[in-house]
Amino acid sequence: MDEIFRIEARAIVEGMKLAWLKGFKQVEINYDNAMLIDTICNGFASISNIAEVRIIHEWCNKDWKVKFRHVLRGNNKVVNCLVKAAIKKLNQVVIFPVPP
Repeated sequence: MDEIFRIEARAIVEGMKLAWLKGFKQVEINYDNAMLIDTICNGFASISNIAEVRIIHEWCNKDWKVKFRHVLRGNNKVVNCLVKAAIKKLNQVVIFPVPP
């Protein structure tokens, strides 16, 4: 379970990096891992023993507004649609300039 938590935290870090590089100043991250979102939102990220979670905390302290929200996996239709559109490119970052 620790490895899955680490991988999901890394996905958030990579998304935050991409948003920062694109110049976004307000970002909302919707994620289906309730425990990870709770760890970040309740201030435990800075003291986590998982490096990726501490990195999320560091990225949140940059000059921008980041909001985290837990969404149920079954209710996240946007993500499901995007995953299906990118399924053949699982080993690379897929950027949709205009969502399908």
